[in-house]
Amino acid sequence: MIIDIHVHSQPKRNMPSPHSDTWFATPWELIEAYDHGGVDKAVLLPCTNPENVHMIQSNEEVIGIWEDYPDRFIPFCNIDPRQCFRTPDADLGYMMSWYKDLGCRGLGEVCANLYFDDPLVENLFDHTEKTGLVLTFHVATKQGGTYGLVDDLGLPRFEQQIRKHPDLIWLCHSQAWWSHISGDVNEDNWGTYPEGPVTEGGRCVELIRKYPTVYGDLSAGSGFNAVSRDPDFGYWFLEEFQDQLCYGTDICSPKNIFNFFDDFLLKFLSDGLAADKLSRQAFDKITCQNAQRILNL
Repeated sequence: MIIDIHVHSQPKRNMPSPHSDTWFATPWELIEAYDHGGVDKAVLLPCTNPENVHMIQSNEEVIGIWEDYPDRFIPFCNIDPRQCFRTPDADLGYMMSWYKDLGCRGLGEVCANLYFDDPLVENLFDHTEKTGLVLTFHVATKQGGTYGLVDDLGLPRFEQQIRKHPDLIWLCHSQAWWSHISGDVNEDNWGTYPEGPVTEGGRCVELIRKYPTVYGDLSAGSGFNAVSRDPDFGYWFLEEFQDQLCYGTDICSPKNIFNFFDDFLLKFLSDGLAADKLSRQAFDKITCQNAQRILNL
Protein backbone atom coordinates (compact mmCIF):
# COMPACT_ATOMS: atom_id res chain seq x y z
CA MET A 1 0.00 0.00 0.00
CA ILE A 2 1.08 3.58 -0.72
CA ILE A 3 -0.38 6.54 1.20
CA ASP A 4 -0.13 10.17 0.08
CA ILE A 5 0.22 12.20 3.30
CA HIS A 6 -0.69 15.56 1.74
CA VAL A 7 -3.25 16.46 -0.92
CA HIS A 8 -6.09 18.92 -1.54
CA SER A 9 -9.39 18.42 -3.32
CA GLN A 10 -12.83 19.86 -3.88
CA PRO A 11 -16.00 17.95 -4.81
CA LYS A 12 -16.86 20.16 -7.77
CA ARG A 13 -15.47 22.99 -9.86
CA ASN A 14 -15.64 26.29 -8.01
CA MET A 15 -14.41 29.79 -8.72
CA PRO A 16 -10.84 29.69 -10.16
CA SER A 17 -8.13 31.77 -8.57
CA PRO A 18 -8.03 35.41 -9.78
CA HIS A 19 -4.28 34.98 -10.31
CA SER A 20 -4.52 31.88 -12.51
CA ASP A 21 -7.04 29.50 -14.02
CA THR A 22 -6.26 26.75 -11.52
CA TRP A 23 -8.43 25.07 -8.91
CA PHE A 24 -8.16 21.96 -6.79
CA ALA A 25 -8.44 18.57 -8.42
CA THR A 26 -11.72 16.75 -7.91
CA PRO A 27 -11.78 13.40 -6.07
CA TRP A 28 -12.27 11.42 -9.28
CA GLU A 29 -9.36 13.24 -10.96
CA LEU A 30 -7.16 12.31 -7.99
CA ILE A 31 -8.38 8.71 -8.02
CA GLU A 32 -7.61 8.40 -11.73
CA ALA A 33 -4.09 9.69 -11.12
CA TYR A 34 -3.63 7.49 -8.05
CA ASP A 35 -4.72 4.43 -9.99
CA HIS A 36 -2.13 5.36 -12.62
CA GLY A 37 0.61 5.85 -10.03
CA GLY A 38 -0.26 3.01 -7.69
CA VAL A 39 -1.30 5.14 -4.72
CA ASP A 40 -3.99 3.57 -2.55
CA LYS A 41 -5.04 6.32 -0.10
CA ALA A 42 -4.48 10.03 0.47
CA VAL A 43 -4.81 12.47 3.36
CA LEU A 44 -7.17 15.33 2.48
CA LEU A 45 -6.17 18.69 3.99
CA PRO A 46 -8.84 21.42 4.15
CA CYS A 47 -7.78 24.96 3.27
CA THR A 48 -9.49 27.03 5.94
CA ASN A 49 -6.87 29.78 6.42
CA PRO A 50 -7.65 32.84 4.27
CA GLU A 51 -4.01 33.61 3.45
CA ASN A 52 -3.49 30.85 0.91
CA VAL A 53 -6.86 30.52 -0.85
CA HIS A 54 -9.36 32.82 -2.52
CA MET A 55 -12.26 30.63 -1.32
CA ILE A 56 -12.39 29.21 2.19
CA GLN A 57 -12.94 25.46 2.29
CA SER A 58 -14.95 23.84 5.07
CA ASN A 59 -14.00 20.80 7.06
CA GLU A 60 -17.41 19.40 6.20
CA GLU A 61 -16.55 19.51 2.49
CA VAL A 62 -13.47 17.36 3.03
CA ILE A 63 -15.34 14.98 5.33
CA GLY A 64 -17.99 14.67 2.63
CA ILE A 65 -15.37 13.61 0.05
CA TRP A 66 -14.10 10.98 2.48
CA GLU A 67 -17.63 9.71 3.09
CA ASP A 68 -18.12 9.34 -0.68
CA TYR A 69 -14.76 7.57 -1.17
CA PRO A 70 -13.88 6.02 2.23
CA ASP A 71 -11.48 3.49 0.72
CA ARG A 72 -9.35 6.17 -0.99
CA PHE A 73 -9.17 9.17 1.35
CA ILE A 74 -8.36 10.03 4.97
CA PRO A 75 -9.75 13.31 6.33
CA PHE A 76 -7.98 15.98 8.36
CA CYS A 77 -9.76 18.97 9.87
CA ASN A 78 -8.32 22.48 10.00
CA ILE A 79 -8.96 25.15 12.62
CA ASP A 80 -7.76 28.72 12.16
CA PRO A 81 -6.04 29.95 15.36
CA ARG A 82 -7.99 33.22 15.07
CA GLN A 83 -11.37 31.50 15.33
CA CYS A 84 -13.66 32.08 18.29
CA PHE A 85 -13.05 35.80 18.84
CA ARG A 86 -9.29 35.86 18.16
CA THR A 87 -8.25 35.11 21.72
CA PRO A 88 -5.54 32.76 23.08
CA ASP A 89 -8.14 31.46 25.52
CA ALA A 90 -10.43 30.10 22.79
CA ASP A 91 -11.54 26.52 23.32
CA LEU A 92 -10.35 25.25 19.95
CA GLY A 93 -10.24 21.76 21.39
CA TYR A 94 -14.02 21.62 21.39
CA MET A 95 -14.04 21.87 17.58
CA MET A 96 -11.08 19.53 17.18
CA SER A 97 -12.78 16.86 19.29
CA TRP A 98 -15.97 17.27 17.26
CA TYR A 99 -14.15 16.63 14.00
CA LYS A 100 -12.03 13.86 15.47
CA ASP A 101 -15.22 12.07 16.49
CA LEU A 102 -16.44 12.48 12.89
CA GLY A 103 -13.34 10.66 11.61
CA CYS A 104 -10.58 13.25 11.17
CA ARG A 105 -7.11 11.87 11.90
CA GLY A 106 -5.15 15.11 12.08
CA LEU A 107 -5.18 18.88 11.76
CA GLY A 108 -3.86 20.94 8.88
CA GLU A 109 -2.53 22.18 6.62
CA VAL A 110 -2.02 25.10 9.01
CA CYS A 111 -1.20 28.11 6.83
CA ALA A 112 -2.14 31.06 9.07
CA ASN A 113 0.46 33.78 8.55
CA LEU A 114 1.29 34.22 12.23
CA TYR A 115 4.51 33.58 14.13
CA PHE A 116 5.07 30.14 15.63
CA ASP A 117 5.15 31.69 19.09
CA ASP A 118 2.11 33.92 18.65
CA PRO A 119 -0.21 33.20 21.63
CA LEU A 120 -3.01 32.34 19.20
CA VAL A 121 -0.82 29.75 17.52
CA GLU A 122 0.43 28.35 20.82
CA ASN A 123 -3.20 27.90 21.83
CA LEU A 124 -3.81 25.96 18.62
CA PHE A 125 -0.81 23.73 19.38
CA ASP A 126 -1.97 23.23 22.98
CA HIS A 127 -5.38 21.96 21.92
CA THR A 128 -4.04 19.85 19.04
CA GLU A 129 -1.68 18.09 21.44
CA LYS A 130 -4.42 17.51 24.04
CA THR A 131 -6.83 16.22 21.41
CA GLY A 132 -4.23 13.76 20.10
CA LEU A 133 -4.26 14.91 16.49
CA VAL A 134 -1.25 14.98 14.16
CA LEU A 135 -0.45 18.49 12.86
CA THR A 136 0.59 19.38 9.28
CA PHE A 137 1.92 22.90 8.79
CA HIS A 138 3.48 25.20 6.21
CA VAL A 139 6.47 27.36 7.16
CA ALA A 140 6.80 30.96 5.92
CA THR A 141 9.74 33.34 5.95
CA LYS A 142 7.78 36.53 6.65
CA GLN A 143 4.46 38.06 7.58
CA GLY A 144 2.39 39.56 4.79
CA GLY A 145 2.13 38.70 1.12
CA THR A 146 2.45 34.97 1.75
CA TYR A 147 1.04 32.15 3.88
CA GLY A 148 2.32 29.80 6.55
CA LEU A 149 3.55 29.95 10.12
CA VAL A 150 6.43 32.42 10.36
CA ASP A 151 9.88 31.60 11.70
CA ASP A 152 13.43 32.93 11.45
CA LEU A 153 16.35 31.38 9.61
CA GLY A 154 17.37 28.31 11.56
CA LEU A 155 13.80 27.62 12.75
CA PRO A 156 14.32 28.65 16.40
CA ARG A 157 10.65 29.47 17.03
CA PHE A 158 9.56 26.08 15.78
CA GLU A 159 12.05 24.28 18.01
CA GLN A 160 10.73 26.22 20.98
CA GLN A 161 7.24 24.89 20.23
CA ILE A 162 8.52 21.32 19.87
CA ARG A 163 9.90 21.57 23.40
CA LYS A 164 6.67 23.07 24.73
CA HIS A 165 4.57 20.33 23.11
CA PRO A 166 6.49 17.07 23.57
CA ASP A 167 3.53 14.84 22.69
CA LEU A 168 2.49 16.63 19.50
CA ILE A 169 3.45 14.95 16.22
CA TRP A 170 4.55 17.50 13.62
CA LEU A 171 4.39 16.92 9.87
CA CYS A 172 6.81 19.55 8.54
CA HIS A 173 6.34 20.97 5.05
CA SER A 174 7.23 23.78 2.60
CA GLN A 175 10.26 25.40 1.03
CA ALA A 176 11.22 27.24 4.23
CA TRP A 177 11.37 23.92 6.07
CA TRP A 178 13.06 21.74 3.45
CA SER A 179 15.65 24.33 2.42
CA HIS A 180 17.08 23.70 5.90
CA ILE A 181 18.14 20.22 4.86
CA SER A 182 21.49 21.83 3.99
CA GLY A 183 23.76 23.65 6.42
CA ASP A 184 24.57 26.41 3.95
CA VAL A 185 21.00 27.74 3.66
CA ASN A 186 20.88 31.52 4.04
CA GLU A 187 18.56 34.52 4.26
CA ASP A 188 18.43 34.80 0.47
CA ASN A 189 17.37 31.24 -0.39
CA TRP A 190 15.61 29.66 2.58
CA GLY A 191 12.20 30.36 1.08
CA THR A 192 13.13 28.84 -2.30
CA TYR A 193 14.35 25.57 -3.80
CA PRO A 194 18.15 25.61 -3.32
CA GLU A 195 20.14 23.49 -5.74
CA GLY A 196 23.43 21.65 -5.56
CA PRO A 197 25.18 19.46 -2.99
CA VAL A 198 23.86 19.34 0.56
CA THR A 199 26.32 20.40 3.27
CA GLU A 200 26.47 19.25 6.87
CA GLY A 201 24.59 21.08 9.59
CA GLY A 202 21.11 21.18 8.09
CA ARG A 203 18.48 22.01 10.68
CA CYS A 204 16.01 19.51 9.22
CA VAL A 205 18.52 16.77 9.92
CA GLU A 206 19.20 18.08 13.43
CA LEU A 207 15.56 18.48 14.42
CA ILE A 208 14.40 15.13 13.05
CA ARG A 209 17.32 13.39 14.77
CA LYS A 210 16.77 15.21 18.07
CA TYR A 211 12.98 14.97 18.34
CA PRO A 212 11.12 11.71 17.60
CA THR A 213 7.87 13.66 17.18
CA VAL A 214 9.22 15.64 14.19
CA TYR A 215 8.33 14.09 10.83
CA GLY A 216 9.20 15.22 7.33
CA ASP A 217 6.27 15.64 4.94
CA LEU A 218 8.03 14.96 1.63
CA SER A 219 5.27 16.38 -0.54
CA ALA A 220 5.46 19.11 -3.19
CA GLY A 221 8.50 20.41 -5.05
CA SER A 222 10.10 21.33 -1.75
CA GLY A 223 10.22 17.77 -0.41
CA PHE A 224 11.25 16.30 -3.73
CA ASN A 225 13.98 18.92 -4.19
CA ALA A 226 15.33 18.25 -0.71
CA VAL A 227 16.07 14.59 -1.42
CA SER A 228 16.85 14.78 -5.15
CA ARG A 229 19.15 17.84 -5.38
CA ASP A 230 22.02 15.67 -4.09
CA PRO A 231 20.89 12.08 -4.76
CA ASP A 232 23.59 10.33 -2.75
CA PHE A 233 22.74 12.44 0.28
CA GLY A 234 19.03 12.08 -0.46
CA TYR A 235 19.06 8.30 -0.36
CA TRP A 236 21.20 8.37 2.78
CA PHE A 237 18.70 10.77 4.40
CA LEU A 238 15.73 8.59 3.43
CA GLU A 239 17.43 5.51 4.82
CA GLU A 240 18.70 7.20 7.98
CA PHE A 241 15.36 8.74 8.93
CA GLN A 242 13.06 6.10 7.49
CA ASP A 243 10.96 6.11 10.68
CA GLN A 244 10.17 9.85 10.49
CA LEU A 245 9.42 10.55 6.82
CA CYS A 246 6.16 10.33 4.88
CA TYR A 247 5.60 10.24 1.14
CA GLY A 248 3.27 12.90 -0.27
CA THR A 249 2.38 14.85 -3.41
CA ASP A 250 0.57 18.10 -2.47
CA ILE A 251 -1.42 17.93 -5.70
CA CYS A 252 -3.46 21.12 -5.85
CA SER A 253 -4.45 21.40 -9.51
CA PRO A 254 -5.35 18.76 -12.12
CA LYS A 255 -2.79 20.33 -14.45
CA ASN A 256 0.11 17.95 -15.09
CA ILE A 257 -1.28 15.68 -12.39
CA PHE A 258 0.29 12.52 -13.80
CA ASN A 259 3.78 14.05 -13.61
CA PHE A 260 3.62 13.52 -9.84
CA PHE A 261 4.00 9.81 -10.51
CA ASP A 262 5.90 9.60 -13.80
CA ASP A 263 8.81 11.91 -12.92
CA PHE A 264 8.67 13.00 -9.32
CA LEU A 265 9.15 11.74 -5.76
CA LEU A 266 7.54 8.32 -6.15
CA LYS A 267 9.79 7.60 -9.14
CA PHE A 268 12.82 8.75 -7.14
CA LEU A 269 11.90 6.38 -4.33
CA SER A 270 11.17 3.51 -6.72
CA ASP A 271 14.40 4.09 -8.65
CA GLY A 272 16.35 4.02 -5.40
CA LEU A 273 14.69 0.78 -4.41
CA ALA A 274 15.47 -0.80 -7.80
CA ALA A 275 19.11 0.32 -7.64
CA ASP A 276 19.61 -0.89 -4.05
CA LYS A 277 20.14 2.69 -2.87
CA LEU A 278 17.03 2.46 -0.70
CA SER A 279 16.02 -0.61 1.26
CA ARG A 280 12.61 -2.22 0.95
CA GLN A 281 12.10 -1.58 4.66
CA ALA A 282 12.73 2.16 4.25
CA PHE A 283 10.57 2.35 1.12
CA ASP A 284 7.62 0.68 2.85
CA LYS A 285 7.90 2.83 5.96
CA ILE A 286 8.09 6.10 4.01
CA THR A 287 5.33 5.29 1.54
CA CYS A 288 2.89 3.68 3.96
CA GLN A 289 3.78 2.33 7.37
CA ASN A 290 4.75 5.61 9.05
CA ALA A 291 1.47 7.19 8.00
CA GLN A 292 -0.45 4.15 9.22
CA ARG A 293 1.28 4.34 12.59
CA ILE A 294 0.98 8.05 13.36
CA LEU A 295 -2.60 8.26 12.05
CA ASN A 296 -3.68 5.06 13.83
CA LEU A 297 -5.00 3.53 10.61
